[in-house]
Amino acid sequence: MDSILPGRFVRESISEYSEFALPNDANTLGNVLGGKVMHLVDIAAALAAVRHSRCAVVTASVDHMNFLHPIHIGQLIVLRSSVNRVFRTSMEVGVRVEVENLVSGEIRHTSSAYLTFVALDQGGQRRPIPCVIPETADEKRRYEEAGERRAYRLAMRERALEKGR
Repeated sequence: MDSILPGRFVRESISEYSEFALPNDANTLGNVLGGKVMHLVDIAAALAAVRHSRCAVVTASVDHMNFLHPIHIGQLIVLRSSVNRVFRTSMEVGVRVEVENLVSGEIRHTSSAYLTFVALDQGGQRRPIPCVIPETADEKRRYEEAGERRAYRLAMRERALEKGR
């Protein structure tokens, strides 16, 4: 593979994934389980990561998630994702989770997360990813902030490795 890959615009990775909240997804209060939402976030993020890299990807990390509002049975869960930044063989993907009340039409932001994915070749080894090209002011802001989050993640990883020695 060439050492210099052509870049891809953020818009090329934008993905949307929706799922209807069913009783099987909920706790005894009728709220969708946090673990179910986290699972959907991982799927939505993987869609954007594969769209950008055009290869197999694996989840390397997930930043913390805050659950701002509950999701109830019968509501539509809508997840929007896109690649924020590429770091040679890894990339940060942002996911925004919203819930839509299909009867009233009300839409609420329920959570957001940043995930790191690693691109793999057919042999399961890390492979380079095309850089991402931000165009809008929001994309450029997310691109810059992704660099700050990566520095923090790497520092936390190093601390964890040192504790394990």
